[in-house]
Amino acid sequence: MSHANVAADAGRMPRQIPYIIGNEACERFSFYGMRNILIPFLISSMLLAYLPAGPEREGAAKDIFHTFVIGVYFFPLLGGWLSDRYFGKYNTVLWFSLIYCAGHACLALFEDSRTGFYTGLFLIALGSGGIKPLVVSFCGDQFDQSNKSKAKVVFDAFYWIINFGSFFASLLAPLLLRSYGPAVAFGVPGVLMFIATFVFWLGRRQYVNVPPSGDDPHSFLNVVRTALRERRPGHGNAGAMVARAGIAIAVLMLALWALKAVGVPLAWWPDSFGFVITACLALGVLIAAGGWGASLQIDRARGHHPDAAVDGVRAVLRILIVFALVTPFWSLFDQKASTWIIQGNAMVIPHDQWWWPSWLVKEAAQMQALNPLLVMLLIPFNNLVLYPALRRMGFAVTALRRMGWGIAISGVSWIAAGMLQLWLDGGSEVSLAWQSLPYLLLTFGEVLVSATALEFAYSQAPHAMKGVIMAFWYLTSTFGSLWVLLTNAGVRNDAVTSAIASTGMSQNAFLMFFFAGFAFVAALAFAAYARVYPMQDNYRLAGQAA
Repeated sequence: MSHANVAADAGRMPRQIPYIIGNEACERFSFYGMRNILIPFLISSMLLAYLPAGPEREGAAKDIFHTFVIGVYFFPLLGGWLSDRYFGKYNTVLWFSLIYCAGHACLALFEDSRTGFYTGLFLIALGSGGIKPLVVSFCGDQFDQSNKSKAKVVFDAFYWIINFGSFFASLLAPLLLRSYGPAVAFGVPGVLMFIATFVFWLGRRQYVNVPPSGDDPHSFLNVVRTALRERRPGHGNAGAMVARAGIAIAVLMLALWALKAVGVPLAWWPDSFGFVITACLALGVLIAAGGWGASLQIDRARGHHPDAAVDGVRAVLRILIVFALVTPFWSLFDQKASTWIIQGNAMVIPHDQWWWPSWLVKEAAQMQALNPLLVMLLIPFNNLVLYPALRRMGFAVTALRRMGWGIAISGVSWIAAGMLQLWLDGGSEVSLAWQSLPYLLLTFGEVLVSATALEFAYSQAPHAMKGVIMAFWYLTSTFGSLWVLLTNAGVRNDAVTSAIASTGMSQNAFLMFFFAGFAFVAALAFAAYARVYPMQDNYRLAGQAA
């Protein structure tokens, strides 16, 4: 199939943009629609009926949910690589979208089959993750120097559409599950994803298709590989040794998992460390050891690669430390769709109050609609009111300070959630409306962290490394969910369970305060690193070509 590359009309909005925006609107409704009912469905479904109702089944549902999230934010690495190296953005988005549709079909058709349903979750993670790093950049490809001023309008529309889709999906999907059952509740998002794919395909003859770049000899990985392999007489090779040690540890972890999986008794390797946990830990070790090793001898790549490429890798390695310290935030944030729904199910919906919209909000899962609604309100509030007020008071509102405070405020939101859990555990009836407070605090933290992090990363990384930065940014969510899986695995240990019981708190309450403390420790570490971080400014000069 041939795809015409049509140059954008000078100074005008490209005619193909509505197809991309329409695709994004339907895809986001599709994704959040299924994601936000996943926990309620799993808890009540036959898939987990082999577990007793209560904490065991809820814990298993959380494990499945966060494993799915890990996949969603891991597969952007695959989608970005295939697009840049072989197929280009249009083909990669279209093909992964078809995989995405197949995943939705599995969820709707196999609600009582573990194999069918979990296959659907895998396909959605693969499809959603595969297109995630591409759609926005594909949209940017449609603009040139003559109409680049219109790009900001479109990117604002993208952001608005994402929250618009999330808001209505969060409100409506739980009602579909409640009234019509899982086949319809998962089927409607599937239909929306099919429409998204069809709308995207309709614009095929109008898109500007930037060809894949192929293998860049001065890419991030190539520069790192050169730095680690290059030897200098009279100098040690500490960086390469660190990297090799990381590879050995990662391989050992996977080998131990494999031995445990085939029945070899290894008492000191945790039974709860399945493939997903082990693979994520191994990936983390590889990134940490490879990054540390490369940083020790990055200058050895000079002469083999341009100085700009070497300096770009150095900048990315510094940013990776910032990203690593953000991962605890995501462990808190993504649990609003798991732990907080479980808590909300134990609360009382205040239908007897005149101010409660009983005609619309009937399920605890619908409280997630507060998040996109608050995002759309808080971003203009911060930019127009809060940040100017702080500057007038003499406070420098830097990107790193915003991110550090965002991590800390997310911890406060979990203190609020923990207090609600103590209230519930005491036998009181607690109104679901009280969950508005932790949602408000968590969303405020999200705006400070997530919206700021991309601005920060783009300003610090040279243009050639911005794609690498996006890939690593998505991985922060993967490792955020890894912390949740590790914590859930830890509380299945009898010694840990006894220690929690000795505090007098329920397991749910204890874990909420634990994650709050996790965020506070991360915020302190973030603040310490921010004090020594060497700020860069890699924005394009006025008039410089993109």
